[in-house]
Amino acid sequence: EHKRPLLDALEHGFCGVEADIYLVDGALLVAHDREDLKPERTLQKLYLDPLRERVRANKNQVYAGTKTEFTLLIDIKSDGEETYRVLTKVLGKYQEILTETKNGVATKRAVTVIVSGNRAQKVIAADNPRYAGIDGRLVDLESDLNKHLLPLISDNWGKHFKWKGEGKFPVDERHKLHTIVEKAHASGRRIRFWATPEKIAVWRELQAAGIDLINTDDLPGLRRFLSEDPSR
Repeated sequence: EHKRPLLDALEHGFCGVEADIYLVDGALLVAHDREDLKPERTLQKLYLDPLRERVRANKNQVYAGTKTEFTLLIDIKSDGEETYRVLTKVLGKYQEILTETKNGVATKRAVTVIVSGNRAQKVIAADNPRYAGIDGRLVDLESDLNKHLLPLISDNWGKHFKWKGEGKFPVDERHKLHTIVEKAHASGRRIRFWATPEKIAVWRELQAAGIDLINTDDLPGLRRFLSEDPSR
């Protein structure tokens, strides 16, 4: 819903973006809601093409002079299997910039794609080569799936925590958050929550717990918060 969804994030220095897609007449169109679909707003035009151009210009990195992993989370809103079959063909055209798993061996590149939403897990797992992993939920914290197939745990903050950033973070909820992060990291996976309250108090607790990706629509606000301490 941003006027410049990818470029706004890049200009603020962020290391990940999320794109909601629908399969419409063979095209992967970007929109949060179906009624907002426009034929010119394709995944390629809004995200993949500018990322490839940037990576080429920055010597195979999204940010020049760094090795920061950049995550492109693709939330499939239409039929999972049908949409993924088109998506994997599209991603194959951007092989030079995308993390790839081939014959069980993962090769890290500038951009790591993770499929969320309607995830056709069996189809994605069988893809070879594969240019995308999938995100799991908290029930997948102890999953035996390969970490390259399931590199990220994602879940809805409000389903697991009552605290909305007002007053003190309850001790039991803080312990729960830290335990979740520790379990995810122990299995080599990153973790994030969506629908987190847009408040500094919440960001501070997420950061203290070691959360890997903080979701936000308040790009300037989160940038200011993270810039308070260069170590962040």
